[in-house]
Amino acid sequence: MQYISTRGKVEPRGFIDTVLMGLADDGGLMVPDVIPSVSSATLEEWRNLSFQELFLKIFSYYTNGEIPDGDLKEMVERSYGTFRHPEVTPLKEINDSLYILELFHGPTFAFKDVALQFMGELYSYISRVRGEIIHILGATSGDTGAAAIAGVRGKEGIKICILHPHNKVSKVQELQMTTVDDANVLNLSVQGNFDDCQKVIKELFADLEFKSKYHLRAINSINFVRILAQTVYYFYAVLKLPQAAQGKTVNISVPSGNFGNIFSGYLAKKMGLPIGKLIIATNENNILERFVKTGEYKPGDFKSTHSPSMDIQVASNFERYLYYLTGEDSAAVNGYMSKLAGEGAIKVDGQLLEQVQTDFAALGVKNDECLNIIGKYKSEAGYLLDPHTACGVAAYEAHNGPGEVCITFATAHPAKFDEAISLLKIAQEFPPQIAGLAALPQHMTVVEHDKAEITRQLEEFYI
Repeated sequence: MQYISTRGKVEPRGFIDTVLMGLADDGGLMVPDVIPSVSSATLEEWRNLSFQELFLKIFSYYTNGEIPDGDLKEMVERSYGTFRHPEVTPLKEINDSLYILELFHGPTFAFKDVALQFMGELYSYISRVRGEIIHILGATSGDTGAAAIAGVRGKEGIKICILHPHNKVSKVQELQMTTVDDANVLNLSVQGNFDDCQKVIKELFADLEFKSKYHLRAINSINFVRILAQTVYYFYAVLKLPQAAQGKTVNISVPSGNFGNIFSGYLAKKMGLPIGKLIIATNENNILERFVKTGEYKPGDFKSTHSPSMDIQVASNFERYLYYLTGEDSAAVNGYMSKLAGEGAIKVDGQLLEQVQTDFAALGVKNDECLNIIGKYKSEAGYLLDPHTACGVAAYEAHNGPGEVCITFATAHPAKFDEAISLLKIAQEFPPQIAGLAALPQHMTVVEHDKAEITRQLEEFYI
């Protein structure tokens, strides 16, 4: 297997070179040149595997033998040995049609840990065996930054800079990033929103001279390894359903902002995992819902919500889906992305829109509805949802059909978003790792949304 760009202007690369490239040099996103097929018989053989064993099985289709099996196994064991639950991503039954996959048992209490603990180990491995300098650059709407920093802090041969929107992440998210004082970590708090941060990141990666000079590497879901690592828990969730749910149509509802998590499910389905509907749950920044319902992809007005990790109007991974939607036509993708850059919107219709609506269902959840769902499930099921997971549960209620079951992803621990939980007068017990953050000093630099100033900060840090 080799990896190619959605825009078709990059020579095919191997697995490790794809990891190091991150954003493709032509501005596109890297994808495998063929998606492997997993048979139903193989899936049945995998049913009783641990998360770590399943991870190794799935990655074996994609690494081309570039990483020895023993080295990969050691990385996986180190990555998930820090998780607070032995199953890594346990599946909880809420009622006879709703299951919740808890993805928040990693060190920063968010689903990003699942991929980024492994990516930290992988980058450290590459730095060691290739003698590569690794300078990680990323933007976050809250959870990616903390998880990425946790994955690489203190690691030799690696420096990481994370941009986050100033005062537009939850306080816990901010503290998890900015209370880290390791010398290889730089936090830039940008006056603007997440899309502003992400735009600068993409521009810097598109500057091939700057990217090469400073050995920039991506930690965001523009990096295919993030997508692949997340695909593992889709397989794990479906395979761990109890006997009573097996044989039924299985839908998966995913809180979605940057389209990376839901695209991982799309990849799993194309590999052969039996999934019914892939349900996109978003908030009032609902560009993805509008696209699924109307075919128009057009950023709207930014709104602050109770689910800030989904306060995104430009979804980076949308281009990967567009590539497959157009029948892997890189020329068509180039046309769409040029039009989006020039006119601020694109639209698909006819058979393409029909395919979108076959691939996905979607729901944009209002702030009040999000809070109502949190209160309802705390009262009726005794289960406390964070605001993002609540959006996923609202989407399950809207789109799950009779006789179907749905797995909703719990993408963060509710303690990370007590600003919303406290509005319901719900008192929660904070894990000690979160409760102690407020007493720690913060380390961050507040900067204007200015590419030149951000570039200067990076040059000083990377020297």
